Amino acid sequence: MSCRLPVLALVLLWMQGARASDPDLPFIEYLDKNHLVCLKWGFNDEKEEITFKFVVNTTGWIGFGLSPNGNMFGADIVIGAVAPGGNHFTDRHGVGTVMPVIDEEQNCILHSMGESDGQTWMKFSRKFLTCDKDDYHIKAGPQKLIYAYGLTDMIGYHQARRGTKTVNLLSYKPQNDVPDSTSITVRVDNLVVPAIDTYYHCKITKLPYLAQKHHIYKIEAVIDSYGIVHHILLYKCPKFVTQGSDKACFTGDVGDYCMEVVAAWAVGGTPFELPEIAGIPVGGEDEDQDIFYRLEIHYNNPLEQTGWTDSSGIRLYTTAILRQHDAAILTTGIQPFGLIDYNIPKGAEHFRSYGMCNTSLFPQLIENVPVLNVFGVMLHTHLAGRKVRVGHFGDKEQLLAVNENYDFEMQESVLLGEHKKIKPMGFSTSDEMCLAFLLYYPAIEVTSCLSNPNVTHLSNSFQ
Repeated sequence: MSCRLPVLALVLLWMQGARASDPDLPFIEYLDKNHLVCLKWGFNDEKEEITFKFVVNTTGWIGFGLSPNGNMFGADIVIGAVAPGGNHFTDRHGVGTVMPVIDEEQNCILHSMGESDGQTWMKFSRKFLTCDKDDYHIKAGPQKLIYAYGLTDMIGYHQARRGTKTVNLLSYKPQNDVPDSTSITVRVDNLVVPAIDTYYHCKITKLPYLAQKHHIYKIEAVIDSYGIVHHILLYKCPKFVTQGSDKACFTGDVGDYCMEVVAAWAVGGTPFELPEIAGIPVGGEDEDQDIFYRLEIHYNNPLEQTGWTDSSGIRLYTTAILRQHDAAILTTGIQPFGLIDYNIPKGAEHFRSYGMCNTSLFPQLIENVPVLNVFGVMLHTHLAGRKVRVGHFGDKEQLLAVNENYDFEMQESVLLGEHKKIKPMGFSTSDEMCLAFLLYYPAIEVTSCLSNPNVTHLSNSFQ
């Protein structure tokens, strides 16, 4: 604790000064969980130009980049250092796990650079699109940002001083302080994780009773064992689930019917905040106080190590100040069930899987199906996934979300910026066995819309 207090104080002092001195940079985001790496930015749509101020709690070199996949390969990177012999600032690109190469064209314009109070910062601007093959095209939608820094001005290997975060730079929705806020944490308690490759554990429990309806406005994972926790889901159970349990998942009991996703997290994810217009409902007179929830944790232990104990879970931030709309999560995509034999053909260079959710069937389940407004998404596959897309096909086609460089180690829920309207006609998800968790409003009583793969042409001769 004592070693962090000076840093926190320094950050708070910097925050107060930075907000006052950079009125042209209205957006701010910490890129790391310890609030040591901060990005401020602003942009001009007419000029198609964006300005960054990158600040790190170090007196060494600092590096910031935009990446197609969350790592250095193919990334557009700037590196700066304030040295006794003069400032260094270069526009570079990543070619792998080696020193980024200096671009032939230097398209980032440095406005200022400095070092004070234990921090190094650089302020620079660039065009959204520079036409340089080594530069990243900044577009509306989530962007993977990367950073690294050193402890000296000698630019070299960053060791563990690196990270990545997904931010919607051109459609950023900053969150204000939420009034009347509280939190609910659901977690396992010192679970002894079996020494097997894959283990799913389910805890069925009640949430603390809320007499008044609340809205969940923020979802955050509580990770105790980063080495083995792959993903966490919290489901709301149907009313006929009347008993709690704490055991392995999918054992054939009624807990398997808890399928209404309330919160989702996967490896690499960060806290997710809903837009101010919507919140996921919990508690109140409309919710039976005897309702149960199922916490599902997937443990990935390929080395089958022993000795793991875990107390991970999900934290829900709630407010009694209700928002305009009830939000919900619709699970879509493709998920092989039961005894379906669904293998990628041996030697295949590419293999696509398609999931269909036909929303024209929704009126058979509920009356007066509204137009759904999708504001966020989490794309999820396992190790074979390389690209994931989810789109809507109706009067016109629209792409809801796409990840052309899917990274198993970085699966984040992201805001789409622009809310995409979906009429009751159809979703589609393609590219590998995958799921898309769509966050939307207004909430309807349809919680999942999944497909089984068509295995007609996948005979054993191809496996």
